[in-house]
Amino acid sequence: MKKLTILSAVSAIALSMGTTAQAEELAVVGSWSGLPLHKQFEAPFWNDKLGEVSGGELSASLTTHDQMGISGGDVYRMMSQGVFDVGMTVADYAVSDSVALEALDVPMIATDADTAKKAVDAARPMVDDIYRDVFNAKVLGIAPYPPQVVFCNAEINSLDDLQGKKVRASGRMTAKFLEALGAEGVNIGFGEVPGALQRGVVDCAITGAGSGYNAGWWEVSTHLLPIPLGGWDPVVTAINLDKWNTLSDVQKAALEKGVKENLEDPAWEVAQNALNNDIACLTGNGECPYGDARGLVLVEATDEDQAKAKAVLISEVLPDWAERAGGDWAQRWSDSVGKVTGVSLEAK
Repeated sequence: MKKLTILSAVSAIALSMGTTAQAEELAVVGSWSGLPLHKQFEAPFWNDKLGEVSGGELSASLTTHDQMGISGGDVYRMMSQGVFDVGMTVADYAVSDSVALEALDVPMIATDADTAKKAVDAARPMVDDIYRDVFNAKVLGIAPYPPQVVFCNAEINSLDDLQGKKVRASGRMTAKFLEALGAEGVNIGFGEVPGALQRGVVDCAITGAGSGYNAGWWEVSTHLLPIPLGGWDPVVTAINLDKWNTLSDVQKAALEKGVKENLEDPAWEVAQNALNNDIACLTGNGECPYGDARGLVLVEATDEDQAKAKAVLISEVLPDWAERAGGDWAQRWSDSVGKVTGVSLEAK
């Protein structure tokens, strides 16, 4: 009887080991469940394609931070503690843990998707270091939301009209940018914005055009200024470093390649067209491929708006960040992102 019990235990362990070898399951927390990035790229990859691209070596159990009822700012902290293996959320949500991370998403540094991609690629070595040191994590990919534009429940005709208005910012650097323009940057969670616009808590709010369309911001807004005052809101996909180190070389290679080819690259490929489609859907200026077009007033940014925004960025916003970040971050940014975007920044 004793021998039979030992053999049964050995058989159970062997069966367990065989199952583990067939598919290492990753606990994954994605970005906002109702927005296009998750629905079009995150969910299809983790739910359907991961097993295929890893040859059955990996699988995933996927949820999102809003479905879990946790804030975006908690995603990387909880991942670093091993609560789950992989986290995806907007990098700006985590800047309270790292001032240096603000420089991944600089307002007005890129007005088109190609330039935004170059800026993110240039920043990648800095981002890798930040996630390793601050969040005990390995970065697997960085994908964009559409550029963060301005929704207003008030009449505006140019960038100057934001002066004196209360504007929901999409990050610390964006808040500084708004202050430099004479507006008041207000920190409000994404899900709370429609009510805040409706009640007049804020006059305007910044988010991705597609995000605003899907979340119904057109119901509580009248004007749309499609200038990327909030940058491109990059979403970082990262894995807990301790978990990463338990994976085989084959699993690591499959995971990195899978995220790049099925999530990161496709999201960048559609980013520019997505912006154009989102504007059409929000304003009715053009054909809306997603559903009913809405009737927000389209406020085109002028050359003067663009010039003023860039001047404020260079003279006030970036120097403020460099001073707060300290160390050699300003030089690293200038040598990488600054070089591909034509912006020079010196540490104080």
